[in-house]
This record gives sequence, structure tokens and C-alpha cells, in this order.
Amino acid sequence: MNDSADTKQKQNWWQRLTGGLKRTSTAISATFSDLVMRGPLSPDRVEEIEETLIRADLGVDVAARIAAVMGAGRYHDLKEVKEVLAAEVEKIMAPVAKPLTVGDGKPFVILVVGVNGSGKTTTIGKLAAKIRAEGKSVMLCAGDTFRAAAIDQLKIWAGRSGASVLAREPGADAAGLAYDALVEARGEEIDVLLVDTAGRLQNRAELMGELGKMVRVMKKVDASAPHAVLLVLDATVGQNALSQVEEFRKTAGVTGLVMTKLDGTARGGILVAIAAKYNLPVHFIGVGETIDDLAPFAAKDFAKAIAGVDG
Repeated sequence: MNDSADTKQKQNWWQRLTGGLKRTSTAISATFSDLVMRGPLSPDRVEEIEETLIRADLGVDVAARIAAVMGAGRYHDLKEVKEVLAAEVEKIMAPVAKPLTVGDGKPFVILVVGVNGSGKTTTIGKLAAKIRAEGKSVMLCAGDTFRAAAIDQLKIWAGRSGASVLAREPGADAAGLAYDALVEARGEEIDVLLVDTAGRLQNRAELMGELGKMVRVMKKVDASAPHAVLLVLDATVGQNALSQVEEFRKTAGVTGLVMTKLDGTARGGILVAIAAKYNLPVHFIGVGETIDDLAPFAAKDFAKAIAGVDG
């Protein structure tokens, strides 16, 4: 890709990211602008900052920490306040901004989990395309056996990305399918096996139990599998994402996060609260439906977008 095309792609991505976090940044900016115009930050105004950040889903602890930092400074304009917020958010997010690294063992097994409608199947398709573009072979396992549409969707993504796919009829045993996929991928020396799973509410014990079974049967083939467990989070759900992380960590041993649906309705501030509480790697964020709309997570860009700082 030439420099001008690369620059244009980065600008497009920045526009989509800032657009996706507009709801959050606008709400924060409105409060901050009002506070700055009223002069030095009194304890009451610091409390207003804290409440604003809590409403933006950054979490109580993070909000208190950032408000305290802001309360200790003196600011001349809104730009300065936004830059302080961006710097503090970046400090929290930088340690978790880590790429997804595919190991040398064949296949490297990536289990993808999440609640209904979080965007798991689409994320798998986009990941398959990215990994294929790196020259690696990929197999998809249509482990969401509850939904015929998910199986069909995965087959379409396989066709687009040049990946192979293993699927059964709707209603088939998901754990058995995962076992067969791993055996087959091993035999064919596939580089990466991406395993889809049925969307399940984190408070449904029987469904979470089935997910645990998928993990156990894969370990019978390869004791180290799955090598990565990605939890896909929907950016529009806000605080509910915290309980999703908690429960899926217990059941499936989540190793990293992907946040999708960063569009105009997004409550992306929750990713800051999750990072502060769980310290789980954030590998990717998604802002749309096309393959290029899933990008590696960049802490500085995300922090600037939340604070409403120009790129």
C-alpha cells in the first residue's frame, strides 16, 4: 500500500472511531466545557467531573482517580482538560493494548465466546480474513449449532476469506464438533482453527456448562487447547459487559477481548472500566461490518476519541 493510501485508510479509521465514541465524548465535553468556563475547579466541580465519567461508563474507581488528577491542576481552556483526560485514559489502556499473537503449534486454536448478538460470527470471519492475509491456513468450526443462520454465515465468511469450514446440521453436539474440527485441523496441519460458539447469556448455567464441555473435549486432543479464548463484547451494552467478562473468565478462561459495534450508540467507556478491573488484553475493536472495520486496538487513539481530542 502506498503512503497516500495508507494515510487515507488511517484517516477513515479515525473518523469511524471518533464517530463511534461521539456519544461518550460529547457528553463529557459538555460538562467539562461548562466547568472550565466557571473558573478554577472547586471540590464540587471535581465531584461533577467524577459523576460525568461514571455516567460515561468509565467505572467508579477510574472516575475517582481521573477526577482527582484533574482537581489538582489549573486549566485555561477546554482543550487542556480534554488532553488531561486523554492522557489518563491512555495510562489505563496502554498496558492492555496487545496484539493477538498466533503461536507456532499447529493448529493454534482460538475459541470465540460471547452473549447472543455480540458479533462473534462476524468477528471470526474478519479474523479469518486477516490471518489468511498473513499467509496462514485457517479452518473455521461452526460451533454455534443452535442457529442455522450462524452456520450459513460462517460458510459465507469461509468462502470470502479462503478458509476451510467444518459444520454439521443445526442442533448437532457442539462439543463433538469442536473435537472433530481439532482432529481434522491437526491432520491437515492447519495453522489456525477458529471455533465459533453459541451465544449464551452469562447467567444461564446450563449453557455456560456446555461451553466448559467444549473446552474439556478439545483438551483431550491437545492438552494446551484452546490457545486463545476471545470474548467478544458489544459496545452498546455498557455496564452489563462487566458481568459478561466475570462469568466468561470463570467458565472459558478468557485470554483477550474484542469490542464490536463501536457506532453512534456505543458506550465504549466501559472498556476503560474493564481494563482497570481485569487487566485483560484488548486485541481488536470493530466499528462496522466490513473486513477492514476490525482493527488492532490502539490505546492512544481510543483515549483521544473518548476525550474528544482531535487526531
